[in-house]
Amino acid sequence: HRAVYGFIFNEKGEVLLQKRSKNKKLWPGLWDITVGGHVLAGEFGEQALIREVKEELGIKIEEYEIKYLVGSISTNIQGDIINNHFNECYIITKRIDIAKIELQKEEVEEIKWFSKKEILDRINNNFDGITDKTGPWNFLEKYYETKESRYEK
Repeated sequence: HRAVYGFIFNEKGEVLLQKRSKNKKLWPGLWDITVGGHVLAGEFGEQALIREVKEELGIKIEEYEIKYLVGSISTNIQGDIINNHFNECYIITKRIDIAKIELQKEEVEEIKWFSKKEILDRINNNFDGITDKTGPWNFLEKYYETKESRYEK
């Protein structure tokens, strides 16, 4: 099935991550991509992303703030759960005051801005405290490589 995910960046080049609820079946209590979810029947990827950001983080984003990055396919198996996805990855640039965010508590426990160094250190340290979703993290690493001069921290 189709899925979307996105990384929200601020003007400093920090990326907003969400800590998954401890009640989630997959990756409970781990830091994850900013937002993600399944595309509903009849929805375009950008529409699904806008909906997911609003549902999970209570943030309204506009189409002009979204940049399509890459598409991929993935299979993730954890126990008896098998997810075969056609993924669409997006980058969102937005100034957000996270102190004013109302989280969807059944999905998201906490959100926090992370620097490039913090993310890369976690990825390179066997996904320390973050989900082991190699595809999204690999795309984030590649994105950082294309933005070297902008996101040096």
